[in-house]
Amino acid sequence: MKPPAIALIGCAVFLTEIDLLAAGAEHIVEKRFHGIGLHDRPDEMRVRLQQEVMEMDRRDDIEAVVLAYGLCGCGTAGLRAGRHPLVIPRAHDCITVFLGSKELYAERQSACPGCYYYTPGWNRARRVPGPDRIAALREDFSKRFDTEDEEFLLASERGMWEHHDTSTFIDLGTHEGAAEAAYTKQCADWLGWKFEHLQGDPSLLRDLLWGPWDEGRFQIIRPGYRLGHSATEAVMRSEPIP
Repeated sequence: MKPPAIALIGCAVFLTEIDLLAAGAEHIVEKRFHGIGLHDRPDEMRVRLQQEVMEMDRRDDIEAVVLAYGLCGCGTAGLRAGRHPLVIPRAHDCITVFLGSKELYAERQSACPGCYYYTPGWNRARRVPGPDRIAALREDFSKRFDTEDEEFLLASERGMWEHHDTSTFIDLGTHEGAAEAAYTKQCADWLGWKFEHLQGDPSLLRDLLWGPWDEGRFQIIRPGYRLGHSATEAVMRSEPIP
């Protein structure tokens, strides 16, 4: 069945995975990506993504706007559909997408509560536990804080890692997979953690790009509605705009 024509708005954490899975995807008429750091500012994320959703209203050649995001700290909650429906995977965050489903993510969390997940995109951004993360933060903090505050903030960052004991690299078969797995192993050795190389499941991301969009795995927001957070296993819901 021919896939619907779509515009894609996504997080740069998925860049290489989308390049791999969207090869030959002529139905994707436009792609826009945002930096991973936008997750740190969920209110700004919502405003910027909403602006792009509304800009897609100008297009007459698409059937839907696809969001390569999860709830992401509720940064996507509140997004309103314009002329075109919005489609987003039922996921709290991108790790669910890399693993293939919210059910698999729940199983992994139960089986390995101490796992910290690494992916090529998170590794490239140096936003994962390891020496490069500390070095990047030290450089940033040294420009803005005195030495005492700098050390306190670095200790706080490392304190957030204390409940983890395993560096788990999720591999979706991209060209840099082997190199990024090796980088994850280096981080694990530096931290004194275990290392795990996990084969992810590309089906959720692939079907986001190509369809079909079944309601069990995807939330569809139609014109006149907005994306809402759900405390149930559904993760998210469609809400009428007041």
